[in-house]
Amino acid sequence: MRPGRGRVPGPGGGGMTFIFLMLYQLYRVVSWWWGWLLRRFTPAGLAVLGGLVISMGMGLDTDNNSMYQAFPLLLGLVLVAMAFCGPFRPRLAVTRLLPRFGTAGCPMHYKVRVRNLGAGPETGLGLLEVLVDSRPTFREWRTAQIDTNRQSRSFRVSQHRRMNPFKTAKVGNAVVPGLAPSEEVEVQVEVTPLRRGVLRFRSLVFARPDPLGLFRALREMPLPQTALILPRRYRVPLVALPGTLKYQEGGVAMASSVGQSDEFVSLRDYRHGDPMRHIHWRSWARAGRPVVKEFEDEFFVRHALVLDTFGDYVNVDVFEEAVSVAASFACSVATQESLLDLLFVGTKSYCFTAGRGLAHADQMLEILAAVQLCRDSSFQDLERLVLDHTAAVSGCICVLVAWDGPRRDFVGKMVRLGVPLLVLLVVPPGTPVPDAGPMRQCPGQFHVLVAGRIQEGLAVIR
Repeated sequence: MRPGRGRVPGPGGGGMTFIFLMLYQLYRVVSWWWGWLLRRFTPAGLAVLGGLVISMGMGLDTDNNSMYQAFPLLLGLVLVAMAFCGPFRPRLAVTRLLPRFGTAGCPMHYKVRVRNLGAGPETGLGLLEVLVDSRPTFREWRTAQIDTNRQSRSFRVSQHRRMNPFKTAKVGNAVVPGLAPSEEVEVQVEVTPLRRGVLRFRSLVFARPDPLGLFRALREMPLPQTALILPRRYRVPLVALPGTLKYQEGGVAMASSVGQSDEFVSLRDYRHGDPMRHIHWRSWARAGRPVVKEFEDEFFVRHALVLDTFGDYVNVDVFEEAVSVAASFACSVATQESLLDLLFVGTKSYCFTAGRGLAHADQMLEILAAVQLCRDSSFQDLERLVLDHTAAVSGCICVLVAWDGPRRDFVGKMVRLGVPLLVLLVVPPGTPVPDAGPMRQCPGQFHVLVAGRIQEGLAVIR
């Protein structure tokens, strides 16, 4: 059974499913408590709480250390701080001024307008952003764990720390200036998106610390909103992309649709065999002889940008880097006189065209912001999509996340068809440089890009 359909694949039967379910529930409980602690306790409060846990553990041995004496003091501080945080009901009106787009990995700054509707002043307030819960479903969590277990090696410490595939953003805290009655201020907020896609905001939380500065009273105000996070982009050098001018039936205006529409050039006298639909009737009536419209088929460069979407949660950071590489080349269309067809497989096969007035690079970036790992199809689906498209393209840029048998065979077929290729293989750090295989006969057109050092790898492409 294919992943993503029906029962989640994995080793074991009902017993293993029960174990995974228990671990998943433990994961959700621990993550909820950790989130609650980060919101309720200030940094000083977290330090006191950590000291409380350490003193509780070490204080069990009362004969050899005196840490047990710190335990009641620290516990008293925490309880007093919590007791001083009584009811907190500020009357505030808030408006979040979000930008339309953000970029993965880059801080996104925006403003929140806060207005005091109460009769008294509000001072010492903090502002916290709350995102929509991004924790995975049981199916997604179990699939990620199975992928990790299948590729992990016993007794070996990984040199590459895998990015959490489910964490969407890093949220910073902001300080609200003192507010007099009816006063309005703008608060600068910073959120760093960790992943592309739709970033969903759930609410704003106002926090007021206790007099000791350890514990916070919270007031949550629902304020749902979204921002589209675009893929990270890299500087792409002025590379001589593969391919030359090629005939496009119908010209630029019909490059991404079905039908015929040649480019009009001039008028000329009728010649035997000219189609009747090309006759220019007004000119015939004026000149007194048959006149036809002359057309010219247009030749121009059209590239295919092939994005490999087949992978697993273990290499999700590699896939994200591959999307960023594709986005970087998509942005270069704006400065090059060519068309670019983005080809990938998701829930179905997709082909999007940009360049020379057909679409803008921003639209291509919005599409790439929504691309996800494909677990319902095989790489052969992407191969069929590209091979059916080869007759229309001048060259092909392939962004791959693996270099296995199916991908080598696909590249070999493209080479035998005579399609100019630029193959970019994204690999995790520490991966040995693979053999170029069928790309050995295309020197300079096969490049290995290491995740985390993509810009260095792109800089050597010529």
